[in-house]
Amino acid sequence: MVTDIRPDVIRLLLADDQALVRGALAALLDLEPDLEVQGLAADGAEALRLAEELRPDVCLMDIQMPGMDGVEATKRIRAVSPSTRVLVVTTFARPGYLRAALDAGASGFVVKDTPAEQLAAAVRRVHAGLRVVDPKLAEESLFEGANPLSDRERQVLRLAADGRSAAAIAAEVFLSAGTVRNHLSAAIGKTGAVNRAQAVRIASDKGWL
Repeated sequence: MVTDIRPDVIRLLLADDQALVRGALAALLDLEPDLEVQGLAADGAEALRLAEELRPDVCLMDIQMPGMDGVEATKRIRAVSPSTRVLVVTTFARPGYLRAALDAGASGFVVKDTPAEQLAAAVRRVHAGLRVVDPKLAEESLFEGANPLSDRERQVLRLAADGRSAAAIAAEVFLSAGTVRNHLSAAIGKTGAVNRAQAVRIASDKGWL
């Protein structure tokens, strides 16, 4: 990884919570003569801090990270460094994540098993102002439809994932237990589930959480 600024290269920031993945991506991309990795982040908050400090040309962003996830980090990076393009690189090829990432301002979305030369090409296209989306995922997204869950329904469903009661969820989100149960019931209906545990699984599988 090099930190000197050169005008003839595309400067990169990599954000992924797995150290081995960060290192492997950095090693692969640094082999390209026109790409230069200038920063590595282990979570969304660190990615935001480095993006504001380094102003990279492209940030390669994971989706699921502790604390601030990749979607929220993308939104904030685009706000503090509008010139930084975001390319989501994730294991979780789910239509819901694709839509959320693009809505947050990402310019591209590819999966981690993308061949190195294709990933480098995706970085160059995103830097050029183009949009790059995994074609299979884009097709699935068209048929899947938008996330039907409201922000509050997603919030209570995420909290219900570990089995906590409506009363416990209510205390955490400052709502009444009855209101929480209403949100859970709505989420169950929208996902077509028979109970909240199944609703959590369905919503997670589709990338709606």
